Amino acid sequence: MPDSHIKKSRFPLPDETGGQENGFFKPLCMTVDWHPRGWLMLKEEVANMLIHEVCKVTGLTKKAIDYYIEKGLIAPSILENGYRSFDRNDVERLKKIAVLRKLGLGTDEIKSVLSDGSGNALHTLAVRRQLDIQREQAKKAILEKLGSGASYAEISDELQAIENGKTIAEKLLEAFPGYYGRFVCLHFARFLNELIRTESQQAAYDRIIAFLDDMPPLNLPEDLKAFLMEATDEITTEQIMESLEQTKKNIENPDEFLSNNREMLEKYMAFRQSDAYRNSPAYRLMAYIKAFNQASGYYDVFIPAMKALSPSYAEYSKKLEVANEKLLAEYPPGSGEPSGTF
Repeated sequence: MPDSHIKKSRFPLPDETGGQENGFFKPLCMTVDWHPRGWLMLKEEVANMLIHEVCKVTGLTKKAIDYYIEKGLIAPSILENGYRSFDRNDVERLKKIAVLRKLGLGTDEIKSVLSDGSGNALHTLAVRRQLDIQREQAKKAILEKLGSGASYAEISDELQAIENGKTIAEKLLEAFPGYYGRFVCLHFARFLNELIRTESQQAAYDRIIAFLDDMPPLNLPEDLKAFLMEATDEITTEQIMESLEQTKKNIENPDEFLSNNREMLEKYMAFRQSDAYRNSPAYRLMAYIKAFNQASGYYDVFIPAMKALSPSYAEYSKKLEVANEKLLAEYPPGSGEPSGTF
């Protein structure tokens, strides 16, 4: 039946005892869909509530709700008698806040989540939690070293390495948008907990910090931003970690990878040279990011500094170069193609 034939009426109802409170109806209303031929549907819905009623519905204390109001997470309307009135959106927002608080999020983090409709804020927080877990595991290992007689001076250096790695990882996460930032951050975080033992390593660390502080933002065109968000929205932190681990295994033994995945690689490389791919947003996105990295100094400044800072990353990079050389020997890229897929 067309919606134009339906009229909606809404009116407050007293509670089942017939009582009213402070001149305002209890928080129960009835929505009625009206059609010229008769009533179609009656549906109860929640109207504005006072704070003690909100406490019952959300499970939050009055003190907690007052705190969230103070922090700007919620802004109920004020009635003429001075009472705060919470509408349906306020109540739903408080329910979300209650869940996020149980997950351990602070008020600033909750504010960023509630103001973000894309889900990227939650994904970013998940990456930060993953990095926190890794750092806590490293600190646990340090405690065990102390228990086994390690010197406090040595431990102090290891703790500083953890803090240095945290600084770089956070800056990487902030420097690149969405999924790309999460991927880059988790990728390099694996190589950032090593001790700075030489002056050249310290100089490399300083170059990385200066580069990330001065790097311009990667502002993708709106269509590419929407494509990246849609294509990666459901990719979790765990899946990124699994992908990074698989890549590491592939470059450890590239010959085995090439042999076991020949059919898949032939199809993939054929697609990479097709007009369909060259006209796709995926191709434009890769080209855009590559151009940005070249212009910003990512390849010329950041990558060499990472190799100088982290011996494990330098070793990884050498293996990556060997693996890519073998890949390109079997599957040369077409004109304008990026080199390799490892």
